[in-house]
Amino acid sequence: MALKKTSLIIGRQPLVEALQSGKAIDKILLQKNASGEVVHQIRTLSREHNIPIQLVPIEKLNGLTKANHQGVIAIVALVQYLDLQQVIDHVVSEGTVPLFLMLDGVTDVRNIGAIARTAVCCGAQAIIIPDKGVGALNEEAMKSSAGALEKIHICRVGSLLKAVDDLHLNGIAVYTSEMRAEKNVYDLDYTIPCCVIMGDEGRGVQPYLAKAADAFFKIPMAAKFDSLNVSVATGMILYEGMKQRMGVKSVSN
Repeated sequence: MALKKTSLIIGRQPLVEALQSGKAIDKILLQKNASGEVVHQIRTLSREHNIPIQLVPIEKLNGLTKANHQGVIAIVALVQYLDLQQVIDHVVSEGTVPLFLMLDGVTDVRNIGAIARTAVCCGAQAIIIPDKGVGALNEEAMKSSAGALEKIHICRVGSLLKAVDDLHLNGIAVYTSEMRAEKNVYDLDYTIPCCVIMGDEGRGVQPYLAKAADAFFKIPMAAKFDSLNVSVATGMILYEGMKQRMGVKSVSN
């Protein structure tokens, strides 16, 4: 998954052509109140490819380019976003057991970069992100990942809940953390196909998404201080997963 040089797609027709060709796009900046047949086509194509549209004032667009942008600029993605089902099929065809991450509301790009580093080091194959409400995989995220975002599959989906359904249909268990959970992180089985949902540090995993999970766990604390950085917590969880897959016994065994 090679890095792509950061660039902009300027103008309506160039963007339509890029969307139709399947070019990886991070997001589309569309001037407020922009209208017309081509704008409608852009909106339709963006929905089909799970590309978020951000409505912005014309001053924002003018600040990015002096060219005739026609009310629309797209930011080319630094990574190639992949289809979740295709990634599942690819991982399974290689004879490996899926170990995925799902990020719900993680907006700090440095955390995303750090999570990617840990994911690669611990053998996770994919990170699932929503098309909205997550930090952009920009230059800062790339730098924080130390190249890890080039080495792991990134799946961008329109609905995390639907992604959970797709995981279940493929026999992949879904785990999430819950401070009041009875089981500790090392009590769950990570040797089976599984995906761990990591939520925003403030609100955690959204209730509707947590409700769809198969099992809950907590990370035990020695002190009465339950505020872990999301990337640190992810490291603890994935290390337990790697340890189990290497056949190392947990403390509880």
